[in-house]
This record gives sequence, structure tokens and C-alpha cells, in this order.
Amino acid sequence: MGPGFGRHGNMDKYKTPKPENLQDVPRYLKELIGGFFYRLFYIFKLVWESGPWILFVMVFMAIFDGVMPVIGASITANILNSLMGAYNTLEVGSTLKEQITEMLNNEACRMIVFWLVMQFAFTFIKSLVNNINNILKNIYGELVVNHIKLMIMNKSKEVDLASFDTPEFYEKLENANREAGHRPIQIMHATFNVFSTIISMVSFIAILAAVSVWAPVIITVLAIPSAIINFIYRRKHAMYVRFRSKDRRIMSYYSGQLTTKEKVKEIKLYGLSDLFIDRYNVTFKRYYKGLRRLFMEEGIWHIILTIIRAGTNCALFVYIALQVCNGSQEIGNYSLYVSALNHIATGVGTFISTTATIYEGTLFIDNMIAFMKNERTILPSIPAPVPVQRHTAHTIVFDHVSFSYPGTEREVIKDVSFTINQGETVVLVGLNGAGKTTLIKLLTRLYDPTKGHIYLDGRDIREYKVEELYDMFGIIFQDFGRYAVSVTENITFGNIGKDIDPEDVKEAAVASNSADFIEELPDKYETPLTRQFEENGVDLSGGQWQKLAIARAFYSDSDVLILDEPTASLDPMAEQEIFNRFDELRKDKTSIFVSHRLSSATTADKILVLEYGQLIETGSHAQLMAQKGKYYELFSTQARRYIESAGAIDEAPDSYDDRRGGFGDMPSFRGDGFDDDESGFDDSSFGGRSFRGEGGPRGFGGGRPPMHRPPRNDGNK
Repeated sequence: MGPGFGRHGNMDKYKTPKPENLQDVPRYLKELIGGFFYRLFYIFKLVWESGPWILFVMVFMAIFDGVMPVIGASITANILNSLMGAYNTLEVGSTLKEQITEMLNNEACRMIVFWLVMQFAFTFIKSLVNNINNILKNIYGELVVNHIKLMIMNKSKEVDLASFDTPEFYEKLENANREAGHRPIQIMHATFNVFSTIISMVSFIAILAAVSVWAPVIITVLAIPSAIINFIYRRKHAMYVRFRSKDRRIMSYYSGQLTTKEKVKEIKLYGLSDLFIDRYNVTFKRYYKGLRRLFMEEGIWHIILTIIRAGTNCALFVYIALQVCNGSQEIGNYSLYVSALNHIATGVGTFISTTATIYEGTLFIDNMIAFMKNERTILPSIPAPVPVQRHTAHTIVFDHVSFSYPGTEREVIKDVSFTINQGETVVLVGLNGAGKTTLIKLLTRLYDPTKGHIYLDGRDIREYKVEELYDMFGIIFQDFGRYAVSVTENITFGNIGKDIDPEDVKEAAVASNSADFIEELPDKYETPLTRQFEENGVDLSGGQWQKLAIARAFYSDSDVLILDEPTASLDPMAEQEIFNRFDELRKDKTSIFVSHRLSSATTADKILVLEYGQLIETGSHAQLMAQKGKYYELFSTQARRYIESAGAIDEAPDSYDDRRGGFGDMPSFRGDGFDDDESGFDDSSFGGRSFRGEGGPRGFGGGRPPMHRPPRNDGNK
């Protein structure tokens, strides 16, 4: 079953608890209203942090937009009244000159000219201010979005790796990212729009009261049901969207599988496209079904209320028209009062819908508030953390360490104890799921143990400064980063605190065996990698990316080298060169190495064999081979594959070696491949020319590897 076909989270934990009885109503209202204003002021704070001038612009526009409709309606009414006055008093002469003279001497005509000039000034000023405001809105909209995005990015930088293991965290992150682009500015505009509406409504109510004090009251009362409907369904919508975050993530996941370059090859070859599209559609239909029901219910209520309001407004228009017909009001006043009625009716509706929008928006902002409240737990355990001693050998001790991933009870590391002495080379061995990578994450304090302690130079690693602890490790994970930047930056990311020296970059490239292919790139070390952003970007092969990751390790100024399957994508020859380089790099440094190719373990000072999270064997290659336990089984199985490969080559025609470029240099296994001593193999790597030490210099991999690469063991971390 694909992701997302399980249960959704509990919605009730985010809701304000409803009152249990009448006495509990004040508490409910306090929490409901208090929560609303807390979220609203949180948004004000975000905007203020983006730029205080933004709030001043919004306040000015709120006042401006509030008074301008009243001014415009008054000007229109005065123009109509002046026209009627001129019509009743103006005596038109027989000639054009007499007509002009009469119009200039007529008071009503002079007032027409005055109000027309005012109309022009009103239109010009309103248009000018609105255009300037539109420019400013585009500017401060980008500033606010950028500020919030930076807040989310900085928070993501701070939170623990453990947070990324929980669906709840991803829900908060997805919701916060989704709202950051528009919600805060939308709420601010809506809030100040409410202020503008209130200013306009108060002004028009004062004008309309001259005709009937009941008219604005009736309009306001009729708006109350709409307010209730709006608030109910805005809350329902916000709750629905929040708690269907999982559905949206599922849809994003399946659409991303079909639009991500790295996934397209496998999806096409396995014919997964239709399956993923079907699953996307199933999820969308489930998500859309609830939304459609909410929209339909709310829409039906609003249609009914709109019919009632339209009938009431029509009756009020007729009433004002009768006032004009019987001479109680001037013709221009009809325009003013009708405009007042329209603005009050529209204003009440706008006030209600906008307030509901603000309420809904503040509920969505809860997503961001919840995300920003994620607390970091990987912190020093003492008030004055100890600085890490750098550029010296270190001793590492695991003392009865157990660990379970957040949100789970299953222990993936179980009561593990061992010591890594100064300058030792240690290899972690085990099948998939044994816990090798998890041990590395615990050592580097990406996680803290559930039980037990990890000591560095005699101190619990929780007592050190976290950032300094991170700096002392030079690490290559098997899922290393592939950054869409230049080659130089991909290498120098290994030590961003160091000034970039082109010579140091080239040395790291040479050490990682990547210099040759870099020199063949169009812009060499300045070539942009991937084609995500640059037209001249270059896509590297998996092996080339891995060499760049190794170059990062060479470039880093680390005390402890940790290599998690660093050569998985490399051919044996390239792998051996890298191992020889690592021998030079590590010198007296502590090195921890994870690999499924056990030839690299033969020269290690210590081998730790893990199985199902437990440490089952410890010792050197010779010691563990003598025990004939799990390591012996794994090593012998892998060696047998080399032997079988070598036997197949020995039976090949003589010309085969020439065509394959030197298979005659394959390792010569003695008889059944075992030595005379109890270990079964001697201490040299079977990747060399023989098991009798004819290989290359001492190191992770011994001598030259075979040209024929054996099948990889399915072993895991």
C-alpha cells in the first residue's frame, strides 16, 4: 500500500476545547478571542520585523481608502444638485456670448465648475495614490515573504535531525512553507481593509441617518447571519486543510516522482507512471471530496441570505425615491443616500467576510507558530560547555549505548560498548540494518543515545560545544550531498570557515582522484554542476560525484575521519587509489570506516561486527578469522566470489587477457584460498596480487585490487 492510505492525525488536539457548561463559556470565549488576537499580533510582529515602514504605509492606506468613498459620493451628489439648480435658474440668452455671460454670472453654474474640478482632483489623487500603493505592495510583499522564508530556513537549521524523522514535523514544515508565501500579507491587507470599511460605514451611517435611522440598523441586523456562517465555515475550512496536510504531501510526493530527473529513469523502466498517477488521483479525490462539501454547504447558505438582503435593499431604495418624488430630498441626495445604502450593505458584508478571512488566516498562521516553536534538544548538557581540543588524537568510548529512533520503541542499537583508541583505524562490519550508520550518527551527535553514554577524551560528548564537535569530524555519508553549485564550492563546502585557496582545492581534487575529469570540464573548477539553474551546467556520473564528496573530506580540517561507504560508486582500481590516498590523509588521525567490501577491513586496527543493533564481535582481522564467527562467515563468502571469478578467468583463452587489458594480474589464491594458519587468511588484503603480502602499501585496501569486480554483498548498515 502506498503512502497516505492510513489514518490522519487527531484534529481535536489543535482545537479550542468547547465549553462544558454555561459557566465554562467565559473561558471558551477568552481562549478563542485571545488566541485570535495573539495570532494577529504575531503577524503584525512579522511585518514589523520585515520593515516598520510597511505598517505605516498600510495605516495611511486604511485611512485613505476609508474616507475616499465618502468624499467621492459627496462630490457626485453636489454635482447633481448644482446641475438641477442651474437648470431651474439659468435663463439662456439668444447668442453664444449671452449664454456664456449668463452662465458665468449664475451661482449654480459656478458651483458646477467647482465640483467638476473637485471631481477631477479626487479622481487624479485616488488613481495616483493607488498606483503608488500597488508599487509598494509588490515591494513589501517580497520583503515579508523573504523574511518569513529566512525564518523557516534558520529554524530548519536549528532543529535536531530527530525532528526530520517524525511525520508531525513534516506536517508543520509543509504547512509553514505553504502559508509563508502569501498568508501574512493577505491577513495584513484584510485587517487594514476592515479599518477602512469601518471608517466608510460610520461616515455613511451618519449621512443616511438624515433619511432614516432604521435603515443602517436593518442592514446591519441582516448581516449577522452571514457573519455566523462565514466564521463557522472559515474555521471548518482551516481545520480541514490543516489536517489534510498528509494528503497534500502525498500528492506532492507522487507528482514529484514523475517530475524529478533522478527518478524518471527507473519509473519509466518499471512502468510506474500510471500507478503513481492513479494514486495521486485517489488521494486528490479523497481530499477534494471534503472541500467540495464545505464549499457547497457554505454557498447554499449565502445564496439564501443574499436573496433576503437584496429584497430589503430594494425596499429601502424605493423609500428614498419616494422622498425625492415628494420634494423632501433633492435629486442629488438620492444619489448620495443610495450610495450610502450600497456602501453600508457592501461594507457590512465586507466587514464580515474580511473578518472571517482574517480569522481563517490566523488559524493557518498557527502552522507557522507551531513550526517555529520546535525546540532544539541537541544542546550542551552543562551551562558552560567545554571546547573541543583540536588537531590532536582522540579516544572515543561507547558505554552501554542503546538507541531508538524518535516515535518508535524498537531499539536499533542495543547495549553497545567499545573503545576506539587514539589514531586507530576502525572498520564497522555488518549486514543491512545492523546499525552501522546509526552508530556514526550517535558518535557525531546528530542524535543522543536513549541509554548509555558516549565519551570523547574522557568526557561525555554532551558536555562539548555542539558546533565545535561537528567541526572535528570529516565525514562522507553514503547519501552524500550533490550541490548545484560550482566544482570549487562542492569541494570547499568541506570547510566553509577556511579562506578558499585554489591550490588547496586542486590538492583535494588530486587526492580524491577527481582532478583528471575536472580538467576536462568546460570551465574546469568553476563549472556549474547539474542543469537545475545554469544552461552550461554539467551532470556528473555517480562515481564522479562520489569523488567530489571524497575531495570534500580531504579539504576538511578534521581530527576524526568517518567514511560511510565512500567508494560504493567507484570501480576497484579507483577505489584502491582512494584508499591509498586515505592512508596518506589520516596519518595519526582516528579513522572509522564502513564498507561492504571486507578487503578493506584486513589492515584495520580494529573491526566491530554488528548484527541487529548488537556488537557481536570485536578484534583484528586475524583474531576474528581465527574465531570463525560472523566475520569469518562474511569474509569467506565474499572471498569465495573472488576465487570463483578468478577461476573463470583462468579458464578463458589466452587472448582473453589481452583483450580485457591485463586480467593476468588477477590475485592468485592459494589452492582453496586458505592459508596454513588458523586465521584462514593472512593479514594482507585479498584485493592485492596475492594473500602473501605481495600487494601495495599497508592501508585500508592492501595492494592492487582485481580488475574484475565481484558481486556486492547485500549487507547493510
